[in-house]
Order: sequence, then C-alpha cells, then structure tokens
Amino acid sequence: MTTEATLSSTSVSRTPRQIWARARGVVLALVLLLVAAVAIAAIRSTERHGSLDPRSADPYGSRAVVELLADRGVHTRVVTTLAEARTAAGPDTTLLIAVPDLLTHRQQSQLHSATADSKGRTVLVAPGSWSVERLAPGVVADPATSLDSTLSPDCSLSAAQRAGRADTGGIRYTVTHPGNDECYRSERLPTLVRVPAASGDGDTVVLGAPDILYNDTLDKQGNASLALQLLGSRPHLVWYLPSLSDSSAAGPDDEKGFLDLLPSGWLWGTLQLFVAAALAALWRARRLGPLVPEKLPVAIRASETVEGRARLYRKTNARDRAAAALRSTTRTRLAPLVGVPVTQAHAPEALLPALSGHPLSDTHGQSLHSLLFGPPPSNDAALISLADQLDALEREVRRS
Repeated sequence: MTTEATLSSTSVSRTPRQIWARARGVVLALVLLLVAAVAIAAIRSTERHGSLDPRSADPYGSRAVVELLADRGVHTRVVTTLAEARTAAGPDTTLLIAVPDLLTHRQQSQLHSATADSKGRTVLVAPGSWSVERLAPGVVADPATSLDSTLSPDCSLSAAQRAGRADTGGIRYTVTHPGNDECYRSERLPTLVRVPAASGDGDTVVLGAPDILYNDTLDKQGNASLALQLLGSRPHLVWYLPSLSDSSAAGPDDEKGFLDLLPSGWLWGTLQLFVAAALAALWRARRLGPLVPEKLPVAIRASETVEGRARLYRKTNARDRAAAALRSTTRTRLAPLVGVPVTQAHAPEALLPALSGHPLSDTHGQSLHSLLFGPPPSNDAALISLADQLDALEREVRRS
C-alpha cells in the first residue's frame, strides 16, 4: 500500500527525461522532413539553371540551337522586357516567348496587339490556359497533357513533315477556328498549332513542350530539324525571356495572385497530404477495445508494475479507476484483519461495522464509508490525499 501511494504521488508531474522520451519521435520526424526539404530544394535549385536561355550551355539551356541558327545566318538577340519585345516585332523577325505564362493579362494583350499585324512569326513555348487564349486567339489549352513525349507529325505543315517524329508531347490544345495547322496529335488533340495571321505572311506557332529547344534533347528524333525550321524562317530571332521584375506594363487588376503562381501539382500534393493526415488521425483515434491480461514472460518487480499502471492512469486522467483500485485493494487487505470474509470485503454493511469495533484514532476527518466507498477524487491532489489516508488506515488497523 505504501509503495502504491508513493508511486501515485510521483506520477503527478513528468520529468524532463520523460517529456523528451515522449516527444523525441516527433522531433526526429520533423528534423528529417526539414533536412529532406532543404536537400530537394538545393538539388532542384540547380536542376534547371538557365532553362530555355539561349546563352546557357546547361542541359536545359538553348545555346545549341542558337549556334546552329547562327551557322545558317540567323542572328539571335535576347530581350527581357515587354517594351523590347514589342519593338522588335517585324516582318523579318521571329519572336520567341520562352515562358508566356509569366506574363500578366495586360502584358499578353499588349504583346498580341504588337505581333498580330507585324507580318513576322511568333513562337509560344508551352503556353498554358493562363496565356494561350490571349496570345493565340482560337487556341485553348486542354487540362490533360500528353502521355507520350515523342509524337508523329500527322499534318500537312512542311516543317513538321520534314522533321518527322519529335519530342513535342506536352500541353495539348483545342483549336476553335478553322484554317490552322494542327500537328503532333496526342489522343486526337495537337501539341503544335500554327495559326496564320488574318492578313499578310505572319503567323503564330504554339508549341506544347520546350523539349526540342533543350541542349540535352536537341539531337534526339527530329528535334533539331523542327526547331531550326520554326525559328529560322526569318533572318532575325528575338528571344524573349519574361522577367518577374518587368512590371511596367502590369496593372494592379492583372497581377497574378499567390495561388496562380503555384503549379497545379503543388495544389494536388497539398490536398493529398491533408487526406493522408485525416486518414492517419482516424487510424490513431480508433478504439483499441478492452485490455487483455497476459502472463509476463519474465519476472518483474512489483514496484515496476505499480509504477507502470500508475503512469497509464496518469496519462488518461483515470482518477476514478485509480481510486477504485486503491479502495478495492485496501478493503481486500482490511477484511481478514477485522474478521470479515474476503468475499464480503466490498460490502459496506459487512466491512464497516467490523472496522468500527476497532479503536481507530484518526481517519483524517473522513468517515469510514466516505473513505472506503466514497466518490472518486476531483483532482490529482485529492487522489494523493486519498492514497495517504487509506495507507494510514491500514497501518492503524494492523497495529490495533
């Protein structure tokens, strides 16, 4: 009885070592997630350095195609602002827009008005639904991308026929106006569309994937042939790399919000994480059912068993169960000492009269009925006080 009361008192507050033992798993998991996130960010930060930059010799740069164009007499100039791109549009110029989705709606409208009647060629590299309908009216981006990377021309466009199979598989498009060249189809939708200008010899080429421009894939399939024909039809090539710092033509109503700048994959990934967290919460919150007693495979000291049970009671705030266990054990021990059968130890009408016949000096201001059969304590301090009083009562009965 003394050991159980003492352990009950020591289980009220946790030691720093116990707190660390409970929290170290979560802390370790958070540290591993942080390290993994930093590692992935570090790897991906250099994965596409200079992507679609004609000055970059990286695998995802485009220096190789510019060198081949230079051998054929095509001069390439890089611009990074909308004003330079609009000024450069002309009948002897091919204007390539590397990342059209970086442009705001106002910038897209201004750029389209400058190129529509320029009689030159405009090449849009992988424009999504954010930009393609403004820069190439009559062309709509399909939500589902192509499953295949390498596709066959399957159209009458001479440049595509001469190039043959090429890595154009990416964004697919739906063409709403007739009279356009639709090439490299995936599931009946083209990944390359040529839109002739309403008047003159100008046109707009919508390219669903940038692979034919990358240094790493230029020598694959007919990529080089297709890239040279699309970009080399005029003596001058203006390579427009939209910059986030170029906000001169952007109005407050046309600026993208934070969610617009996030790739769709991140949004889907976040949703999946929420679903996984909800499933994990449901799994952890399921009922485990009643405890099943098992024989221990080794001998364990009674003090360890008492301490373990006390910690379980403390963890679940089961003061009622702890008090019931203390009172039941005390009644079971007192019954033989006062001549009451153990089978009647838990009957107040049998145990209390027998205890009253013994000279008891102090019950800490409580009646025997309240002490042995009373309600559960309201807090941990009351539980410890109950254990002390029960321990004192048992010692007193043993001495009498």
